[in-house]
Amino acid sequence: MSAVNRSTVLASLVSVLFALVSGCASTPARSGGTPALTAQETSVVSQGLTDATVRYTGQVTGTSNGVVERADYELVADGQVLRKGSQKLGVPFAPGTPADFSFEEKSAYVKGPDDLARLSAQGGTVLIALRGTLVVRSGDTEETLPFAASRAVRVPRMPEVVVEELDGARYSPEEVQINLRLGVRNPNPFPLRLDSLSYQVAVADRPLAEGTVGQSDTVDASATGVYPVEVSVTEQTWGPGVKALIAKGVLPYSVKGEVKGPMLQLPYTLKGDVKLNVSR
Repeated sequence: MSAVNRSTVLASLVSVLFALVSGCASTPARSGGTPALTAQETSVVSQGLTDATVRYTGQVTGTSNGVVERADYELVADGQVLRKGSQKLGVPFAPGTPADFSFEEKSAYVKGPDDLARLSAQGGTVLIALRGTLVVRSGDTEETLPFAASRAVRVPRMPEVVVEELDGARYSPEEVQINLRLGVRNPNPFPLRLDSLSYQVAVADRPLAEGTVGQSDTVDASATGVYPVEVSVTEQTWGPGVKALIAKGVLPYSVKGEVKGPMLQLPYTLKGDVKLNVSR
């Protein structure tokens, strides 16, 4: 091969190699795929008669480094949007490594006393959900991932006021002491907050005592809160003719009032007879 030919071949090879190297250097790096929501769940942390704390737990997986920056969400109960909000998360993730995150929201899921009564009468369960979008950043790219997860919970049930215990002690032909224990039954699997329990007690249709008990009290789940009330039946409290009334050995009574709590206004009326015992 002549020197000219060899020089031409070498020059051509150098040109091809330079073009290949230049081409590789100028090819942009392949970007990672879109991050994905790979797991999600809504759970109820705590529930009351009118409100609940709900936790959303999720998992994001990406093919490049990134950060789950925040969640923009709605809290929905019984098909109604109750609250909107945004939670800053700041949870980083690495390629192929799932990143777990969570946030909580507390809100009333009952609009008012009428809505509470409606749900209680309806029975069954109510669906509570958190839904919205996750804002995820990978490098200079910001993306949003929609999310939604729900949980069914038992509807709140109205408490019941009952006569838990009743007895009448006859101290004399003209004096009787009635010991009444009012009970507030909580049929729910969560504590019941009370503001107050008012009462008005009448004996043989004559009002004798009134008052309020159970202020700022809590009745445990599936339990009964008991509140004692004492009523004195004498000539001073009931009036003339009390001796003939007591002599019958049975006194008709009635109790009415209202149990109050957060969004709770429940009137009640109880009636019956109390048999008199002889106090020693």
